[in-house]
Amino acid sequence: MRFYWLLLLLLAGCTSVPEKVTPVSPFELERYLGTWHEIARLDHSFERGLTQVTAEYRLRDDGGISVLNRGYDAKKERWKTATGKAYFVGDSNTGRLKVSFFGPFYGGYNIAKLDPDYQIALVVGPNLDYAWLLARKTQLSAAKCAPYLAEAERIGIALAQLIWLTPCS
Repeated sequence: MRFYWLLLLLLAGCTSVPEKVTPVSPFELERYLGTWHEIARLDHSFERGLTQVTAEYRLRDDGGISVLNRGYDAKKERWKTATGKAYFVGDSNTGRLKVSFFGPFYGGYNIAKLDPDYQIALVVGPNLDYAWLLARKTQLSAAKCAPYLAEAERIGIALAQLIWLTPCS
């Protein structure tokens, strides 16, 4: 019985919100759906070496969100894809979701900063080891990046550790 409680605690921790992160609210899912381009990220084994990374979000029949991540692996000269699903954690007016690519295991997807026009987003996982700067376009100006980098730094993300797919110019 103790094993199940421990497992529940571990799984709950995977969808948590880091201490200095406040998921955006109000949040409109319909405006967030569609394709996002990865501008920068922290290093992770599941994306290591990938370029031209995109995330595509579509509404599912069950009210959740289908997730299709895609990136190019230059070493293997092929595209790599991962299909998942996401659901809100709490109310749907807050940019706090849980995402799964592996059955019943979910990870936190916290939208820490979002452009009013839904063109740029800073997304943080269940802890500060996971962070992404996403945009509707493949490249951003330095002026557009600046507020998102400032927020990332404020919440404790190590900016020097970011991997830039398309540097802000």
